[in-house]
Amino acid sequence: MYVLVAGLNHRTAPVEIREKLAITGVALQDTYKQLLQQEGIEGAVIVNTCNRTEVYATTRDIEQGTKVLEQMLQGYSDINSQELKQYLYQPNCYEAIYHLFRVTSGLDSMILGETQVIGQVKDAYMAAMEANASDGVLNALFQKALYVGKKVRTETEIDSHPLSISSAAVEMARNVLGDLHGKTVMVVGAGEMSELTTRYLMQHGVQSVIVSNRSYDKAIAMAEEFTGQAIRLDEMPQMLPFTDIVISCTAANHYVIRADNSYESLLNRNGRPIIMIDIAVPRDIDPQLADIDEVFLYDIDDLQGVIDINYQQRQQAATKAEEIIVQELEDFNEWLGSLCVVPVISALKAQAESIKQQEMKKAMNRLGKVSEHEQKVIGTLANAIVNQLLHIPIIQLKEKASTNQGHVYAEVVKGLFNLQIDSEGYAENDSYKAGNQG
Repeated sequence: MYVLVAGLNHRTAPVEIREKLAITGVALQDTYKQLLQQEGIEGAVIVNTCNRTEVYATTRDIEQGTKVLEQMLQGYSDINSQELKQYLYQPNCYEAIYHLFRVTSGLDSMILGETQVIGQVKDAYMAAMEANASDGVLNALFQKALYVGKKVRTETEIDSHPLSISSAAVEMARNVLGDLHGKTVMVVGAGEMSELTTRYLMQHGVQSVIVSNRSYDKAIAMAEEFTGQAIRLDEMPQMLPFTDIVISCTAANHYVIRADNSYESLLNRNGRPIIMIDIAVPRDIDPQLADIDEVFLYDIDDLQGVIDINYQQRQQAATKAEEIIVQELEDFNEWLGSLCVVPVISALKAQAESIKQQEMKKAMNRLGKVSEHEQKVIGTLANAIVNQLLHIPIIQLKEKASTNQGHVYAEVVKGLFNLQIDSEGYAENDSYKAGNQG
């Protein structure tokens, strides 16, 4: 069994590309159904955050599985295949596992060591479980990855000075407006990210909070928490003249703050600056609004400029984190290697035994009547030849099983000997003991 991943993130693709691959809501369930219907895909987990969309999958055919994932992402995004390849990464097996461990540890985030990603990966894994999309290998992989993420944060200081997209957005506001005391913020969207950002803003002096959300009840609940004011989403443009900061993070698949509903309100501010920070993917705020004087509009990619707090310290912690990841990776890879290698060894032995029996039968028919002693001599000779021929390949496969090349050797042997391995061939080795997960 092999682990694949296909995805893109803030390093490989700009936000206008990433937002086309935001797989959420009903689309997530539909995508799981489509994936699991494809030949070559055994299980799947889709990780979707502000900065990444990644599809993890298991397969018994690397080439076929890789092709399926690429075609799925291309079809969903409707991006030209050649263009998509510029942004896509598709490591497999060892590198795919290593990548996920780095993701849960916060080493692959825009903000080094950020804490939110481990919860996002857990939510993605649980969603896959609810959709019956994950399989035994992916269950073990994601449980191990979550364990690694927690271990890294426990044993290093990578998040000793908390920094997230939300806190970076606050820093951006301070860079533009200076002192935030007495300022008014309007938060569009009442989710976890919006709540966390509001909390940070109030810690830095923001006095008034306006909450606007598609669900008015949720807006009221969040506004009460911060002693603020709740408004309906269609009332949002009317409050823009009285707002200093806008933080928008909804799950909408279209612009929420647009020229047709907000342009006039933004012009009606008597020259006072307003900072609008769009931390949603897909984006909530129409980029054209940035053309208005004194409107400072930033999207999630723009936050990179303020993510340098305690960076050197986090880099030192990241070095220690990499050591932890490598140790845990070796443990998991040894188990996964056995999933790849053991069925191949069994199939190789079975094929050799079948050939031996066929050829011995032919030889006996040609020899005619032979004594029992002669039959034993011929059988012993055949066994010895088969065993000696297979001895070194099997030893090499067993040794490679615990390395990052185990799956490669298994695939090569499987191809060279045209071995047929059904699902039962993997079943005996598909459990990863809880003790191995720490």
